[in-house]
Amino acid sequence: MQNRLSRIGGQVRGIQKMIDEDRYCVDILVQLSAVQSALKNVGYSVTERHMKHCVTDAIEKGEGSDSIEELMTVLKQFSK
Repeated sequence: MQNRLSRIGGQVRGIQKMIDEDRYCVDILVQLSAVQSALKNVGYSVTERHMKHCVTDAIEKGEGSDSIEELMTVLKQFSK
């Protein structure tokens, strides 16, 4: 995950450079779309890890309802 985030940071710096160089807007938009997609994929990975560990632990402890409610709230926000 750290590698992915480092790559995304590199992509963002590349976009900043493209803007500084007054590059073609469509090229910038394509790169912005790639960054958004990469961030969304990191979010999916974090969500999966959370479900497999934190939510599972909460369910085993009898606290699953609260954990699931919290997860659903975050997923609604994440999907906007």
